[in-house]
Amino acid sequence: MAKSPAKKASKGFEETLWDTANQLRGSVESSEYKHVVLSLVFLKFISDKFEAKRAQLLANGQEAFVDMDVFYQQDNVFFLPEEARWSYICARAKQDDIAVIIDTALSTIEKRNASLANALPDNYFSRLGLDSTKLASLIDSIENIDTLANECDLTEEDLVGRVYEYFLGKFAASEGKGGGEFYTPKAVVTLLAEMLEPYQGKIYDPCCGSGGMFVQSLKFVESHQGKSKDIAIYGQENTSTTYKLAKMNLAVRGLTGNLGDLATDTFHKDQHPDLKADFIMANPPFNQKDWRGEAQLTNDPRFAGFRTPPTGNANYGWILHMLSKLSEDGIAGFVLANGSMNSNTSGEGEIRQKLIEDDRIECMIALPGQLFYTTQIPVCLWFISKSKQASLKYGYRDRRGETLFIDARNLGTMISRTQKELTTDDIATIADTFHAWRSDEGELKRRIEAKEISVEQYQDQAGFCKAATLDEIKANDYVLTPGRYVGAADIEDDGIAFETKMQKLTQTLYRQLDQAAVLDQAIRTNMEALGYGE
Repeated sequence: MAKSPAKKASKGFEETLWDTANQLRGSVESSEYKHVVLSLVFLKFISDKFEAKRAQLLANGQEAFVDMDVFYQQDNVFFLPEEARWSYICARAKQDDIAVIIDTALSTIEKRNASLANALPDNYFSRLGLDSTKLASLIDSIENIDTLANECDLTEEDLVGRVYEYFLGKFAASEGKGGGEFYTPKAVVTLLAEMLEPYQGKIYDPCCGSGGMFVQSLKFVESHQGKSKDIAIYGQENTSTTYKLAKMNLAVRGLTGNLGDLATDTFHKDQHPDLKADFIMANPPFNQKDWRGEAQLTNDPRFAGFRTPPTGNANYGWILHMLSKLSEDGIAGFVLANGSMNSNTSGEGEIRQKLIEDDRIECMIALPGQLFYTTQIPVCLWFISKSKQASLKYGYRDRRGETLFIDARNLGTMISRTQKELTTDDIATIADTFHAWRSDEGELKRRIEAKEISVEQYQDQAGFCKAATLDEIKANDYVLTPGRYVGAADIEDDGIAFETKMQKLTQTLYRQLDQAAVLDQAIRTNMEALGYGE
């Protein structure tokens, strides 16, 4: 069946959909709200792709193949039996049993497509007991999305991502603390991708949330004319509903990834024990407490070489976990609370000292505040690697004994009263500085000629960046706060001699003192006139 004329998908439409979805408030808990909406959006997306592929087969005279799974799967399209199609759901949206119909559709899709095993809600809509009228209204709004529209040169996967990112961001902003567990601001993820450059190899996120790091990695590869098939995705997520979101988020983009067989704790049930990743991107829960549990993890091989696993919050547990997962040429970039850069409690200072002396710290970045929807905790980016030796494969120079510090706290633009965002230029400034510092002469020349970066040669810049030696870090008690190393920005010389400036300032000061004396006398006179004299 031919599709109706494309409907424009604009930011205004997304907001309209959000307003419609808000009608569910009061019917379900806010913690459940996002899963209702995104499950329905997921159904609409994959159904539109199925219908488009089915129409293509019919147009090509391949009627005999329209009910064969393989002809859909070869194009990363899920085959949908009639009862699992969006058109079937829409036709029955006003029935009292619409929740059962949706649950049946989700169950059927999961059974027919192995890559969605454990990914979709199980009898979810029936268990929630949603008001059928509100559910029908939401279905009507989602029906207006044309996921195959090609507005603004967007691919269908980009449009899918656009709606997902918009909704995930809105959920994070509206839910408070809990939302940050699954949503990392887009600009922060983009910065990690631009610095790590995950063109090919194994990418891992040990606390993958809704899968945003993977999606951004794919966008980076495609924007540089790479191939998504050159990337292998590995991840793990502890929260069941968020784990399902991640699998759906990958599925709507035609991506497959190994997220483990189930949602479970990364520390106590590592589902990728033998993994050696080329790139790790992560935003672990900030300052996570009670992470060791009764097992204590004292003999865990991930902490081998260190006197003991961290005994405080999980920050250093995540660092050591990720270090253990790196290949010999691998690099990890991740977000942590600022306290991780200088904490000495619970043995963290000793662990940080060993990481520094083992030459694992590649780069440290202090980020501006107010970037996250759900927390005002100041954050930083860590970049760690197994080796800083020169690499012909990647065009890296020998960085042994050096660590790059970048203080980006003054970057960013306020986009609302409480929210700041790193601009494209901000991201380029940080990433270009890093690549200029890391690249060998040949690679730097290539990047400049290809106009990939604008920095022709790395130089320390007061107030912004500094390549520090191990001795300098040791002299600062192994503290990794960039402000310790970059110093204050240089004040531009205005060409006026100091003596001239001092004379002018002195004259101004004396005039102000004379004016103050006159004002003091006027106040005394007025007070005496009111009968309040000394």
